[in-house]
Amino acid sequence: MKRRDFSLAAASAGLAPFVASTAAHAQAAAFKAGTDYIALRKPAPVDAPAGKVEVVEFFSYNCPHCAEFEPQLEAWIKKLPPHVAFRRIPVAFVGNDVESKQRLYYTLEAMGKVDEFQNKIFQAIHKQRQPLFGDAAILDWATKQPGLDGQKFAEMYKSFTVSGKVKRATQLQNDYQVGGVPALGVAGRYYIDGELSRSMDRALQITDYLIGEARKG
Repeated sequence: MKRRDFSLAAASAGLAPFVASTAAHAQAAAFKAGTDYIALRKPAPVDAPAGKVEVVEFFSYNCPHCAEFEPQLEAWIKKLPPHVAFRRIPVAFVGNDVESKQRLYYTLEAMGKVDEFQNKIFQAIHKQRQPLFGDAAILDWATKQPGLDGQKFAEMYKSFTVSGKVKRATQLQNDYQVGGVPALGVAGRYYIDGELSRSMDRALQITDYLIGEARKG
Protein backbone atom coordinates (compact mmCIF):
# COMPACT_ATOMS: atom_id res chain seq x y z
CA MET A 1 0.00 0.00 0.00
CA LYS A 2 1.28 3.44 -0.91
CA ARG A 3 1.32 6.13 1.73
CA ARG A 4 -0.98 8.44 -0.23
CA ASP A 5 -3.63 5.70 -0.47
CA PHE A 6 -4.09 5.26 3.26
CA SER A 7 -7.23 6.37 5.08
CA LEU A 8 -8.98 5.21 8.21
CA ALA A 9 -11.96 4.06 6.21
CA ALA A 10 -9.81 1.87 3.99
CA ALA A 11 -7.96 0.45 6.96
CA SER A 12 -11.21 -0.35 8.74
CA ALA A 13 -12.74 -2.01 5.71
CA GLY A 14 -9.63 -4.10 5.05
CA LEU A 15 -7.66 -4.38 1.86
CA ALA A 16 -6.22 -7.33 -0.01
CA PRO A 17 -2.89 -8.50 1.49
CA PHE A 18 0.34 -8.50 -0.41
CA VAL A 19 0.61 -11.62 -2.55
CA ALA A 20 3.05 -14.08 -1.00
CA SER A 21 6.03 -15.02 -3.06
CA THR A 22 5.97 -18.54 -4.48
CA ALA A 23 9.70 -18.67 -5.07
CA ALA A 24 11.60 -20.57 -2.40
CA HIS A 25 14.56 -18.18 -2.37
CA ALA A 26 15.44 -15.27 -4.61
CA GLN A 27 19.00 -15.10 -5.82
CA ALA A 28 20.96 -12.37 -4.05
CA ALA A 29 22.32 -11.23 -7.40
CA ALA A 30 18.76 -10.31 -8.40
CA PHE A 31 18.45 -7.73 -5.61
CA LYS A 32 19.25 -4.34 -7.07
CA ALA A 33 19.26 -0.88 -5.54
CA GLY A 34 16.59 1.30 -7.08
CA THR A 35 14.60 -1.75 -8.18
CA ASP A 36 14.17 -4.04 -5.17
CA TYR A 37 15.23 -1.63 -2.45
CA ILE A 38 16.41 1.93 -2.01
CA ALA A 39 19.89 2.90 -0.87
CA LEU A 40 19.41 6.12 1.09
CA ARG A 41 21.42 9.10 -0.10
CA LYS A 42 21.57 10.44 3.45
CA PRO A 43 21.96 7.80 6.20
CA ALA A 44 19.22 7.67 8.81
CA PRO A 45 20.15 7.57 12.50
CA VAL A 46 20.41 4.14 14.15
CA ASP A 47 19.91 3.11 17.75
CA ALA A 48 21.78 -0.18 17.91
CA PRO A 49 24.80 -1.24 19.96
CA ALA A 50 28.20 -1.15 18.28
CA GLY A 51 28.81 -4.19 16.12
CA LYS A 52 25.12 -4.85 15.48
CA VAL A 53 23.06 -4.23 12.35
CA GLU A 54 19.80 -2.45 13.05
CA VAL A 55 16.62 -3.56 11.31
CA VAL A 56 13.52 -1.39 11.70
CA GLU A 57 9.96 -2.31 10.84
CA PHE A 58 7.68 0.62 10.03
CA PHE A 59 4.05 -0.26 10.73
CA SER A 60 0.63 0.98 11.78
CA TYR A 61 -1.99 -0.79 13.86
CA ASN A 62 -4.57 0.65 11.43
CA CYS A 63 -2.91 -1.02 8.43
CA PRO A 64 -4.46 -4.34 7.29
CA HIS A 65 -1.28 -5.29 5.45
CA CYS A 66 0.69 -4.91 8.68
CA ALA A 67 -1.82 -7.17 10.42
CA GLU A 68 -1.36 -9.80 7.71
CA PHE A 69 2.42 -9.48 7.87
CA GLU A 70 2.75 -9.70 11.66
CA PRO A 71 2.78 -13.52 12.09
CA GLN A 72 5.35 -13.87 9.30
CA LEU A 73 7.46 -11.10 10.79
CA GLU A 74 7.35 -12.62 14.28
CA ALA A 75 8.55 -15.97 12.93
CA TRP A 76 11.40 -14.20 11.10
CA ILE A 77 12.41 -12.23 14.22
CA LYS A 78 12.81 -15.44 16.21
CA LYS A 79 15.45 -16.64 13.74
CA LEU A 80 17.54 -13.46 13.67
CA PRO A 81 21.24 -13.93 14.48
CA PRO A 82 22.80 -12.21 17.51
CA HIS A 83 24.42 -9.50 15.38
CA VAL A 84 21.02 -8.07 14.38
CA ALA A 85 19.13 -5.56 16.55
CA PHE A 86 15.43 -5.31 15.66
CA ARG A 87 12.91 -2.63 16.61
CA ARG A 88 9.50 -1.40 15.47
CA ILE A 89 8.52 2.14 14.54
CA PRO A 90 4.80 3.13 14.43
CA VAL A 91 4.28 5.61 11.59
CA ALA A 92 2.52 8.97 11.62
CA PHE A 93 0.08 8.13 8.84
CA VAL A 94 -2.72 5.60 8.18
CA GLY A 95 -5.97 6.90 9.60
CA ASN A 96 -7.12 9.87 11.62
CA ASP A 97 -5.73 8.83 15.02
CA VAL A 98 -2.09 8.25 14.15
CA GLU A 99 -0.58 9.79 17.29
CA SER A 100 -2.92 7.73 19.46
CA LYS A 101 -1.67 4.55 17.80
CA GLN A 102 1.94 5.65 18.17
CA ARG A 103 1.32 6.31 21.86
CA LEU A 104 -0.34 2.92 22.21
CA TYR A 105 2.75 1.16 20.90
CA TYR A 106 5.27 3.13 22.96
CA THR A 107 3.21 2.71 26.13
CA LEU A 108 3.21 -1.05 25.65
CA GLU A 109 6.95 -0.94 24.93
CA ALA A 110 7.64 1.02 28.12
CA MET A 111 5.62 -1.54 30.11
CA GLY A 112 7.36 -4.50 28.48
CA LYS A 113 4.10 -5.69 26.93
CA VAL A 114 4.68 -5.45 23.16
CA ASP A 115 5.27 -9.17 22.61
CA GLU A 116 2.12 -10.00 24.57
CA PHE A 117 -0.20 -7.51 22.90
CA GLN A 118 1.14 -6.72 19.42
CA ASN A 119 -0.84 -9.36 17.56
CA LYS A 120 -3.83 -9.01 19.90
CA ILE A 121 -4.24 -5.38 18.87
CA PHE A 122 -4.11 -6.25 15.18
CA GLN A 123 -6.73 -8.95 15.77
CA ALA A 124 -8.96 -6.60 17.77
CA ILE A 125 -8.97 -3.97 15.02
CA HIS A 126 -8.98 -6.07 11.85
CA LYS A 127 -10.67 -9.33 12.84
CA GLN A 128 -12.94 -8.43 15.75
CA ARG A 129 -13.67 -4.96 14.33
CA GLN A 130 -13.36 -3.29 17.73
CA PRO A 131 -13.59 0.53 17.44
CA LEU A 132 -10.09 1.04 18.88
CA PHE A 133 -9.64 4.58 17.57
CA GLY A 134 -8.62 7.65 19.55
CA ASP A 135 -7.28 8.23 23.04
CA ALA A 136 -10.49 7.52 24.95
CA ALA A 137 -11.11 4.18 23.22
CA ILE A 138 -7.52 3.06 23.72
CA LEU A 139 -7.47 3.97 27.41
CA ASP A 140 -10.80 2.20 27.92
CA TRP A 141 -9.46 -0.88 26.12
CA ALA A 142 -6.39 -0.94 28.36
CA THR A 143 -8.48 -1.09 31.54
CA LYS A 144 -10.17 -4.27 30.29
CA GLN A 145 -7.06 -6.26 29.35
CA PRO A 146 -5.96 -9.07 31.67
CA GLY A 147 -2.30 -8.65 32.49
CA LEU A 148 -2.31 -4.90 31.82
CA ASP A 149 -2.46 -2.31 34.60
CA GLY A 150 -4.91 0.26 33.24
CA GLN A 151 -3.84 3.03 35.62
CA LYS A 152 -0.14 2.64 34.86
CA PHE A 153 -0.97 2.42 31.17
CA ALA A 154 -2.86 5.74 31.31
CA GLU A 155 0.00 7.44 33.17
CA MET A 156 2.62 6.24 30.70
CA TYR A 157 0.38 6.96 27.69
CA LYS A 158 0.31 10.66 28.65
CA SER A 159 3.96 10.88 29.72
CA PHE A 160 6.73 13.03 28.28
CA THR A 161 8.72 9.85 27.68
CA VAL A 162 6.12 8.52 25.26
CA SER A 163 5.66 11.94 23.66
CA GLY A 164 9.39 12.10 22.95
CA LYS A 165 9.40 8.66 21.38
CA VAL A 166 6.48 9.60 19.15
CA LYS A 167 8.38 12.63 17.85
CA ARG A 168 11.51 10.58 17.18
CA ALA A 169 9.48 7.90 15.41
CA THR A 170 7.96 10.44 13.06
CA GLN A 171 11.39 11.90 12.35
CA LEU A 172 12.87 8.49 11.57
CA GLN A 173 9.93 7.74 9.26
CA ASN A 174 10.78 10.91 7.37
CA ASP A 175 14.53 10.16 7.36
CA TYR A 176 13.81 6.82 5.69
CA GLN A 177 11.25 8.49 3.38
CA VAL A 178 8.73 5.77 4.13
CA GLY A 179 6.22 5.51 1.31
CA GLY A 180 3.90 2.88 2.78
CA VAL A 181 3.69 0.14 5.38
CA PRO A 182 4.71 -2.47 6.24
CA ALA A 183 8.26 -1.43 5.38
CA LEU A 184 11.74 -2.27 6.58
CA GLY A 185 14.89 -0.23 7.12
CA VAL A 186 18.38 -1.69 7.44
CA ALA A 187 21.38 -0.07 9.15
CA GLY A 188 20.11 3.43 8.40
CA ARG A 189 21.16 2.82 4.80
CA TYR A 190 18.53 0.74 3.03
CA TYR A 191 14.74 0.88 2.66
CA ILE A 192 12.43 -1.95 1.52
CA ASP A 193 8.64 -2.10 1.20
CA GLY A 194 6.03 -4.33 -0.44
CA GLU A 195 5.81 -2.25 -3.59
CA LEU A 196 9.55 -2.39 -4.24
CA SER A 197 10.01 -6.04 -3.28
CA ARG A 198 6.70 -7.18 -4.82
CA SER A 199 5.83 -9.29 -1.76
CA MET A 200 6.61 -9.14 1.95
CA ASP A 201 8.06 -12.64 1.77
CA ARG A 202 10.59 -11.35 -0.75
CA ALA A 203 11.06 -8.19 1.34
CA LEU A 204 12.39 -10.36 4.16
CA GLN A 205 14.74 -12.12 1.77
CA ILE A 206 16.04 -8.75 0.61
CA THR A 207 16.41 -7.66 4.22
CA ASP A 208 18.50 -10.75 4.99
CA TYR A 209 20.69 -9.90 2.02
CA LEU A 210 21.09 -6.27 3.08
CA ILE A 211 21.98 -7.28 6.64
CA GLY A 212 24.91 -9.13 5.09
CA GLU A 213 25.83 -6.12 2.99
CA ALA A 214 25.71 -3.84 6.03
CA ARG A 215 28.08 -6.13 7.93
CA LYS A 216 30.66 -5.74 5.20
CA GLY A 217 30.90 -2.06 6.10
